[in-house]
Amino acid sequence: MKDSIKNPTDNTAVLNMPPAMILCGGQGTRLRDVTELLPKPMVPVGPHPIIWHIMKCYAAFGVNRFILCLGYKREAFIDYFLNYHARATDITLRMSRQNDIIYHGEHGEENWEVTLADTGDKTMTGGRIARAAKYLHIDDREFFLTYGDAVSDVDIDATLRFHRNSGKMITVTAVHPEGRFGEMHLKDGCVHGFEEKPNRVGGYINGGFMVLNKSFIPRYLSADKDLFFEQAPMRAAIADNQLTAFAHEGFWQCMDTPREYQLLNELWTSGAPPWMTWDRILQADRSAKI
Repeated sequence: MKDSIKNPTDNTAVLNMPPAMILCGGQGTRLRDVTELLPKPMVPVGPHPIIWHIMKCYAAFGVNRFILCLGYKREAFIDYFLNYHARATDITLRMSRQNDIIYHGEHGEENWEVTLADTGDKTMTGGRIARAAKYLHIDDREFFLTYGDAVSDVDIDATLRFHRNSGKMITVTAVHPEGRFGEMHLKDGCVHGFEEKPNRVGGYINGGFMVLNKSFIPRYLSADKDLFFEQAPMRAAIADNQLTAFAHEGFWQCMDTPREYQLLNELWTSGAPPWMTWDRILQADRSAKI
């Protein structure tokens, strides 16, 4: 694999970008009103499931291979992607012949390769990654890894470049969580300010959008269904000085509660959702050609 990362609007960048593995197997119990019918990554934000938004964020930077680690209600993903072309374009059916279908037009994702990997209904995140690793190509030096319930305007190119320059085995994207409670500003035991539910708090959390060397898997992971990626494997990587963080100061939002589900849909309805990087990159590409 070449080390250089090309401009995301350059089609040759597709050849150099690692695949993206997305964890899609959980039940999303805190969004139970919706996830009793759908797995959380298939919950719609606007007309598309949130997994589509995440994949579009990666595709804007030239990523076109995706490995979805499935578990809970995996049939919803299978139905969605098997029928993707028919859902996205007009079709003509010749009823006299079996499977004689004409698709009219394109949907923009023709170059995507999507692997739907059954990693077990009850498997935890570490076991899912290890079980889906067989779908990485032999020449994949690293791969992207993220969760199927959060969107961001993180610069995927910059994240990969940071990871490669760090020399570490794993890079997480550090983001500021949304402020859910009033935040007090203290100095010498006195309150010097109070902000009612700030947009984000000062600390960082792991927002996903990670990069892992493929060699991380045999060293720290196993196919054990009870293995949490975020527990023993990440603690071991920290102890070995193999984990670094790319600080993202821009937009990031998960969909973990009904209120967050509503927020993301409101942002989409506004017409300018901040995570829609693919639209901005396309506009910049068109402007450059004028």
